[in-house]
Amino acid sequence: MTRTESSDAPPPPSVQDSPGSPDSPDSPDGSGQRALSHGLKQRHLSMIALGGVIGAGLFVGSGAGIAAAGPSIVLAYAASGLLVMLVMRMLGEMSAARPASGSFSVHAERAMGPWAGFTAGWIYWTLLCVAIATEATAAAKIMTGWLPDTSSWMWVALFMLVFCATNLASVRNFGEYEFWFATLKVVAIIAFLALGILAIAGVLPDTDAPGSANLTGEGGFFPAGTDGLIVGLLASVFAFGGLETVTIAAAESEKPVSGVAKAVRTAVWRIAIFYVGSMLVIVTLIPWDDKSVLDGPYAAVLDHIGIPAAAQIMNVVVLIALLSAMNANIYGASRMSYSLVERGEGPAFLNRVSAAGVPRYAVIASSFFGFVAVLLNFLWEDTVFRWLLNMVGAATLVVWGFIAVSQLITRRKLEREAPEKLVVRMWLFPGLTIVALAGIAAVLLLMLREGDTRTQLAFTAGLTVVLAVAGFVRQRAKQSASAGAKQG
Repeated sequence: MTRTESSDAPPPPSVQDSPGSPDSPDSPDGSGQRALSHGLKQRHLSMIALGGVIGAGLFVGSGAGIAAAGPSIVLAYAASGLLVMLVMRMLGEMSAARPASGSFSVHAERAMGPWAGFTAGWIYWTLLCVAIATEATAAAKIMTGWLPDTSSWMWVALFMLVFCATNLASVRNFGEYEFWFATLKVVAIIAFLALGILAIAGVLPDTDAPGSANLTGEGGFFPAGTDGLIVGLLASVFAFGGLETVTIAAAESEKPVSGVAKAVRTAVWRIAIFYVGSMLVIVTLIPWDDKSVLDGPYAAVLDHIGIPAAAQIMNVVVLIALLSAMNANIYGASRMSYSLVERGEGPAFLNRVSAAGVPRYAVIASSFFGFVAVLLNFLWEDTVFRWLLNMVGAATLVVWGFIAVSQLITRRKLEREAPEKLVVRMWLFPGLTIVALAGIAAVLLLMLREGDTRTQLAFTAGLTVVLAVAGFVRQRAKQSASAGAKQG
């Protein structure tokens, strides 16, 4: 590996690092249309990068993976974490070279054509809006558990209104909310790891060092064999969703290039510690088949080591994680739809930008769709909403696939045309890019083994094909219209 392939040196002076870079599709074009603001600071980006992948899927959803894989869940999270780090590095390389609010959608369009940007962008927008519904409903459930005389719909409405208003006000509001949400999540994870290590060492009051009893007992390290490991791997992959937000937000930061470069570099290894470290602490301290693990592994560990009100502490952390995800998803969905419309890939009225530099109609439209999805969840949870969930079940993997292919093409082009813009470089290119693509393909194939994930894969494949065909038809129509205009 050459030095230039692994360089993490600061951007050279020749690289533009200011708002309004010519590479950004959000730059003012002289038409009088306002541009997005640049109100995010480096501290915002750094915490968005760290906190973006620490969600309820980790704090609660990881229990199902542990129940399926046993102690081997550590290997499952290590494998999926490695894949996520590769994807994040690829996305960081492209976003540092050419920051854009459409992130991977813009990169896919530049690399493969408008149809690819259209497909990747709208499937991601749909994914975020459905996620808003699930997060709002789960947050409301926690609140009604604390206040049983209240109704879920009241909390959903309150959360949706608060975060819609927050995102409408200014991008700095989004950044501040997400900074503090992410800070609390990171503090919670660090505190959990610290207490867990002390408990493993047997230095906490009334605790004994467990040694390797829970790792090798109860069926051994692979109690369910390869099948259990595969189920755990699938569960762990989808717990990492959210890493894309930082590259979307980078386009609205004070220094887009150096901002995203620093955020990506600092986040990658910390994510591995948070996820893999947490899983190792959990399966070392308590038996993997303990029923409490399925309900909430973090709460189970805290209760095991004698932390008072462990369940309620974790409810607070999970609520913060859910609200953080809602805030980030409304932001991400609005910027993705705005970017698509700016490129002529959506309804034109969504590109209106307020005096504060916020795409207000895109924020409202994304929040509205999320609220409709919440209503579908209340009214037809087992039919219409289940169909929506299946439709985006594998969307994250589709997006990662677009990122990998885009980086494979974009890197070659940048090396020829603008090598000075490669301030973040994918490791061992193109080898690890190909490894990441193979990993994504492998996870998609593994989804065929399980009934639920097979259904999700089929629905997501259908949505992807429909969007790709629509995008290709639009692309051909624009090309024909352009050719006709030139002949005329």
